[in-house]
Amino acid sequence: MALHPKGFDLSLGRITRLLERLGNPHEKLPPVIHIAGTNGKGSTIAFCRAIMEAHGLKAHVHTSPHLVNWHERFRIGADGGGHFVEDEVLADALRRVADANQGEMITVFEILTAVMFVLFSEHPADAALIEVGLGGRFDATNVIAHPAASVIMSISLDHQAYLGDRVELIAAEKAGIIKSGSPVVIGAQTEDTAREVLMNIAQRRGCSVSVYGQDFFAVEKNGRLAYQDEDELIDLPLPRLTGRHQQGNAAAAIRALKAAGFELNERAIAEGLLNVSWPGRLERLTHGRLFESAMDGVELWIDGGHNPGAGQVIAEAMANLNDRESRPLILITGMINTKDPVGYFDAFAGMARHVFTVPVSESEAGLDPEFLADTADEAGLSAEPAKDVETAIATICKNWDGRERPPRILIGGSLYLLGEVLKANGTPPV
Repeated sequence: MALHPKGFDLSLGRITRLLERLGNPHEKLPPVIHIAGTNGKGSTIAFCRAIMEAHGLKAHVHTSPHLVNWHERFRIGADGGGHFVEDEVLADALRRVADANQGEMITVFEILTAVMFVLFSEHPADAALIEVGLGGRFDATNVIAHPAASVIMSISLDHQAYLGDRVELIAAEKAGIIKSGSPVVIGAQTEDTAREVLMNIAQRRGCSVSVYGQDFFAVEKNGRLAYQDEDELIDLPLPRLTGRHQQGNAAAAIRALKAAGFELNERAIAEGLLNVSWPGRLERLTHGRLFESAMDGVELWIDGGHNPGAGQVIAEAMANLNDRESRPLILITGMINTKDPVGYFDAFAGMARHVFTVPVSESEAGLDPEFLADTADEAGLSAEPAKDVETAIATICKNWDGRERPPRILIGGSLYLLGEVLKANGTPPV
């Protein structure tokens, strides 16, 4: 972080030059499933990995950003299940990439992307699941000439300064990962214009296209998940991950693996849906220091969603939880200044009892809690700033009226904040 600038400088010249000096490791990968989108990328990758591992296959996984440790960005596929890259292996790859770069200007994300390609090219696996960092067209991961499948998940407004201020512009940028002749899977979209842009670009590039709701879909029936595409109807358990939106993410993962040429069986798909893990996304904390500091009966949930689209699906999931067991909802929220806090809070209007706004100490771009409380108020929510998450939890518990059921507390608004929470709780991703 001291050597290279943060942020994004959207172009492919630097990463292409660096990869050439490294012997073009991106051309020596197992089949690549390349995944873009505003929301749902990581969950879809988690489903792909879980399903592949249930079939006895090895999957490399690249995601970003990490929550607690840098190693989380690089999961190495292995027999019996993958693992985060070991210290020594990561350090060696970083040294070699830095030496190849020869001190030239390059961003941290580009360096780490080159490290990913080096690591994945040097460890045998059946597939590499690669998440786009930002956008698609000029993202540093977008040097894969012939992906086994390109997947684009839900698109909504985010990173407008880089990608444009309309969903169709953002969709066009994310469609940059679509390559001529490679299969394309389009996940559930809330905006028809985004879907149309993606379909038109894929068709112009001669790709076979599978569209959620048209060529494949998933629906909950009698406590089960029915997945259907042009080939089959499969009866599956509901996914382990919380939220109705995860049903669509699971369907996209199944369709992506099939589009990439993998033969799947119903038993292993079911096992994958039951065993999938994606830390920090509508995850309930059931142990750890922060959990133990709360009063008995409190539910602690965390989620890294940080844009209006994510706010809507998280709020829907909280509403569904409330239908099953009614509890007052309290938000503890921290955000950075590239996000739309009012749009995020709007989703919780009329639902959240109160909001505590906290700083995001792991990012220089963290919004001031006083300002963030004002934006929550603008969205119609009662809000006040707090020193940190631990203080907010203590305040909630100290002042809670014992005549009411203990609250459901949702901590979120930033992946940086989630990293702080998981570290403080003593439960980093594994």
